[in-house]
Amino acid sequence: MRETVRELLDAVDERSGELTRAATMLLDCVDGGGVIHTAGAGHSVAMVCETFYRAGGLAAVRPLWDPEVVPLGGALRSTAAEREIGRGRALIKEAQPTPPDVVVVFSTSGRNPYPVEIAQESVARDVPVIAVTSIAASAGSTDRSGRRVADHADLVLDTGVPAGDAVHPAESPRTSAVSTILGAYTWSAVLAELHRQAEARGSVLPLWTSANVAGGDERNAELFARYSERIPELTADLG
Repeated sequence: MRETVRELLDAVDERSGELTRAATMLLDCVDGGGVIHTAGAGHSVAMVCETFYRAGGLAAVRPLWDPEVVPLGGALRSTAAEREIGRGRALIKEAQPTPPDVVVVFSTSGRNPYPVEIAQESVARDVPVIAVTSIAASAGSTDRSGRRVADHADLVLDTGVPAGDAVHPAESPRTSAVSTILGAYTWSAVLAELHRQAEARGSVLPLWTSANVAGGDERNAELFARYSERIPELTADLG
């Protein structure tokens, strides 16, 4: 299993051109005063969490999520919800992203209506879309929407997750899913390239500091003040 995962991670690195383009899109968004909206359903919600209010992560990120598509609130319910027509479109209509914002959609299979509609509705609003998906998994998945999320993206970051997600045992995979590993690595690779480009451009990235290190709360206070109005999830519990 370790060898397979390492090979898949190396394959992500080999797609450096797309990672570079993604970083440029995100930097243009941040420098232009925009917000990066991230969305996903099912276990791709883990990737939404990875992008939001994370030590070392971008503060200019708004998580877009519908409680119905989170497995923790009901496994069968979440599966049904991401297949429901209109739910993804409604999410974007409520969030109302506008240029220079960017929408990042995480969806390994890329075939359910929820992520496809998120991408479609964002494009209709002239908001660029980055799809973090797997071309192989999408090709091998049941087509429930008539399209793939990759079909509506300005840029596709292919994670290379195999169809079915599991990679062990090699001869007949049944366990050891890799979509979260590859998704998180892809996002981290984009952030590293984003940092490199920001330094070259002379930009200062709005990055969170861990609240568990000295000075973390103080350094984050300015970011809360800067982004809370456009990212209500930062202070939602405060009323």
